[in-house]
Formats: sequence, structure tokens, C-alpha cells
Amino acid sequence: MTRVIHTGDTHVGYQQYHSPVRRQDFLDAFGAVVDDAVDDDVDAVVHAGDLFHDRRPELPDLMGTIAVLRRLADAGIPFLAVVGNHESTRGGQWLDLFERLGLATRLGDAPTVVGDVAFYGLDHVPVSRRDDLKYDFEPHDADYAALVAHGLFEPFAHADWDTETVLAESDVDFDAMLLGDNHTPDSAEVAGTWVTYPGSTERASASEREGRGYNLVSFDEASVGGDDRVEIRRRALDTREFVFVSVELGPDEGEARVRERVREHDLADAVVLVEITGEGDPVTPAAVEEFADAEGALVARVTDRRTVETDEEFNVSFADPEAAVRERIAEMGLSAAGLDVDDAVRSDSIADANVRETVKNRVEERLDDPSAFAAADDAEGESDAENTGREEASGGDGDPEKASERDPIDDDATEADTADEGSADERSADDDATDDENDRSDRSTPADGQVSMEDYL
Repeated sequence: MTRVIHTGDTHVGYQQYHSPVRRQDFLDAFGAVVDDAVDDDVDAVVHAGDLFHDRRPELPDLMGTIAVLRRLADAGIPFLAVVGNHESTRGGQWLDLFERLGLATRLGDAPTVVGDVAFYGLDHVPVSRRDDLKYDFEPHDADYAALVAHGLFEPFAHADWDTETVLAESDVDFDAMLLGDNHTPDSAEVAGTWVTYPGSTERASASEREGRGYNLVSFDEASVGGDDRVEIRRRALDTREFVFVSVELGPDEGEARVRERVREHDLADAVVLVEITGEGDPVTPAAVEEFADAEGALVARVTDRRTVETDEEFNVSFADPEAAVRERIAEMGLSAAGLDVDDAVRSDSIADANVRETVKNRVEERLDDPSAFAAADDAEGESDAENTGREEASGGDGDPEKASERDPIDDDATEADTADEGSADERSADDDATDDENDRSDRSTPADGQVSMEDYL
């Protein structure tokens, strides 16, 4: 029997809510997975991509990750991994550096055999390039085979990758597909093969309400009948407490009622997310956040979902200026190219240093299509589905925290991660933008001082 921990979407280096403590939480969660692997003496840790939140992780994040991987190496447990869309670069990958240091194995089309299982890898590939993929894998002589991949695969939410095609066109018959990219854990059987997501190891967006964890996957021969068997078990991680407070205000109720509801919870060292709906008096989000901070919260964020009538012909949510911007953009009748530019400039998933290059590339891609530069009123216009896709790419309901499961990540996210359905809400549309931008970004040193792997080497 071979037992492995299947994890992914650790997003080390993500300073969620601009909090250094939250940044450390993401590294600590990855460390907790490795500690469990050592304690349980598993045969390997398999990481399905997005080890880092950004393609240019800062030195403390790199050093912290190396320290965690050394604990695994000292225990004689191999770390097998693929590259996700958040960390992908045009040249060498950080995973290559770890492999050179003897701390990891980057999976690919050749088998890496651990116990009686041959592991293969498929890095994240943008949707635009998948038609050219050849699922050619070298043969193996192990009892089982598993494909580790990063992407949104069917039959799960926000899927854009046909799992049956991968299985049918592959040279190898896989017993399991161990996936990453969707922050919601789930498993299904497709064409006789088990397909599973472990979910993220920390909450990368406000939509990820369920507890975090990873999978323990066992490849074993059933005691009855001698049939091959893959067993997938979910394990929980003890991560930062999130407190979700929903307040529906009645007539004449206001900030005092919101504080009363917040006070009902234990806020000590927790991330506190307050959502206000209903009627009632105006509430100042900053005042409630300050109150929660005083009650011991690590971070507090308040979203007022109510709307008020204005002298204009549209409504503006108290805490949702992005919704107002999207509405105004829709009224301007911008061309498809103009909408591309707007999306790049305002997207939470594109680093400031990369906006210029992203805009340039998106416009160049449209040059062969004159209609892309025609105003919406002059062209046939975009379909409702396209408009919806753009809205999701901007965060859907305007909640900056939902920029996570865009890929599946939040306010700063390449948040390439999804709404509560996991790394994909914010993901479907956002991830494609992130993937293409990952592909095209230049490798010069950004203004924030972060440097590439080649600079470290």
C-alpha cells in the first residue's frame, strides 16, 4: 500500500487584508501539512500547484518554504509537485530551484515512482493553449498511476477543462487525478478514474467559509475480490478562525444593533467579516471595524449590502464602489478592446508592475479584429454570458474578498481562486486573465523590489 498526502493552493506569501499575520498564516498552514506528513510517515507529499501566491515571492517567503521542505527531506519523504497559474513564469520555475536543492521533484511526462504508484504531472496551461496539448506520457511498470494537475476540471464547479478528454487521450491509464486550483474540496469518479481536489490550506477569500484541509490518498488492493482500490480521505487543518456575522437590520435599527450582533461572538485573534442587509439607518463600516478591533479581532471587514436611492438614476451600495464603477462602465458602451483595458487596469489579480504589459498584449491580440474597436452601440455587442464573465472577473458582487476564489484570492489576489465554490468563482474569468498575464509578463525587477529566480541564482 502507498499513502500520500495530496495538497495544493497553499498560496504562501499572500498578505491577505494587508496583514503580515495573515501572510504568516499561509506559510504556517503549509508547515502544518508537512508536520502531519512527518508524524504519519506517509510515502510522499503531492502538491497540485500554487505553492506560492505570486510568481515573484519575496525572500522571507522563499526562505520559509525552504525551511518547511527541509523538514520533509530530513524525514525522507519526497515532495512531488506541479506548477500552478499563480506562480508560473515564462522561464524557470521556483519548483526547479527546489529540485536543484534536492527538496522537491517537479512532475512531468516521465513517471516518478513512489512505492507502487507512478506519479505524472501536468502544469497549469491557459485555456487558449489547451487545444495544442498532447497527453503523451512515458510508460511505467508500477501497480498504479496518478496524474497531478492544476486547473478547473469537470465535473466540478467553474470547470473549463474536459477531464474525459485528458483521460481518453493520455498514453497512460490513470487510477487517480490529484488536482489543484479549485479551493473547494471535492471528489468524483470519471470514466473509472477517481478525480479529487483537496481544497486550499487557508481561506483565500471571504467566500471560503468551510474549514480548510487536505486529502490522504491510499493506493491499495481491496481485501475482497482483489480489485484495485483508491481511497480518498479528507483531513482538517487547524487554521485561523474566521467569524462571519450576518446582520439584517429592521426599521430604525442601525449601528448599535450591528455592534450588538458582533459582540455575540468570540473575536479574539479572528478574522471578522460582517455583512449588513435589510433596512434601518446608515452604518459607518469603519466604526464597526474599529469596534471589532477593540474586541480583539485580528482583522475586521464590514460590507453593507443595502442600497439607497440617490438623485441619479442608479443605486450605489454603501460599501461597494466597484459595483457603481461596473455599472457606469456598462453605460459607456465601450468596445471589446476598451473593456479588455478596463479589466486589466482594475483587476485585483494583476500586479501593478504588470498592468502596462498586460494592456499592451491585450490590445495587440485584438488588432486583427476591427470590430473589437467599435463602440458597443455600433457592434452587435457582447452576449449576456460575456458580460457576466467580465463581472466575475472583477469580483462578481463587488466584494473585494471574492477576488480569491477567482483563483480562488482576495483583494491583492492573483486571487486566482472562486466564490464559495472554490477557487473558481473569482476564478473562471479571472484565472484566464491571470494565466495569460503570467504567460506574457516581463521578467524585469518590479518596483516593489521583488526579484525573479534567475536573479537569486
